[in-house]
Amino acid sequence: MVSVMKAKKGSSADIGGLEAQFQEIKEAVELPLTHPELYEDIGIKPLKGVILYGEPGTGKTLLAMAVANSTSTTFLRVVGSELIQKYLGDGPTLVRELFQS
Repeated sequence: MVSVMKAKKGSSADIGGLEAQFQEIKEAVELPLTHPELYEDIGIKPLKGVILYGEPGTGKTLLAMAVANSTSTTFLRVVGSELIQKYLGDGPTLVRELFQS
């Protein structure tokens, strides 16, 4: 099943070697959440999110948890294989349920 979990306590200070990636995520996700007026002032809509991808163990989850902690938002951890179901239509239903909860 897909789970909603509380992000472990952590911050960008706990992440080593991913400074450039953390800065990009901060600009794309954290800044619009903490300072939406910056985007309104120049008349653009901020991104609604990002997708992190890459090899296992490279810090994707740690980056996401750090941003969730710094913005006091909910951290949703979704494993793609959990969305593949036996019956046609079950996968999209799970995604809908995930974002409705």
